[in-house]
Amino acid sequence: MNTVRSKSNLRALTETAILVAIGFALSYFKFTMPQGGSITPASMLFILAIGIRRGPAWGVCGALVYSGLQMLQGFYPPPTETLPYFIAVVLLDYVIAFSVLGFAGFFGKKKNGILYAVPVCLFIRFLCHFISGVLIWSVYAGDTPAWIYSLTYNGSYMGAELLICMAAAVFVLRYNTAMSRDKQIFIRQ
Repeated sequence: MNTVRSKSNLRALTETAILVAIGFALSYFKFTMPQGGSITPASMLFILAIGIRRGPAWGVCGALVYSGLQMLQGFYPPPTETLPYFIAVVLLDYVIAFSVLGFAGFFGKKKNGILYAVPVCLFIRFLCHFISGVLIWSVYAGDTPAWIYSLTYNGSYMGAELLICMAAAVFVLRYNTAMSRDKQIFIRQ
């Protein structure tokens, strides 16, 4: 067995576990919307960092674990009793919505790639919630068209999350420049 490769995998696994744990811990400090969705102190930034540091495969795997933790933390059952809608909520609001954060790995080789990853990944996450809002959660829309309801509801908390994550990413990037390369959080390892 290659000891260099096994040490590298152990380090990647350890970093992934630590970053997921930090992101999950931060997700407990949140403002939660009535039908789900929340604003946190940059909890997703740590999940995005997995992809930036270790690539898309590690990023998606770490984000998938995070999605499961998010479901355990506060699952909002859909306003329907059919199995297909239940599965759609699980996929769109949790599994896919959080797993796309791992796509940050595609920006890991770019200089300051996190500044590209945050808006792209959070926008894709928003699209998942938007589609879910139109297909499933629109029963709360009343007389408002489903797409407007979903756009405003999901856009409100995802927009705030985007701004918080971008501000935190800029702050961390400025701090990172004073550190050695192997200790910088947004540098591909």
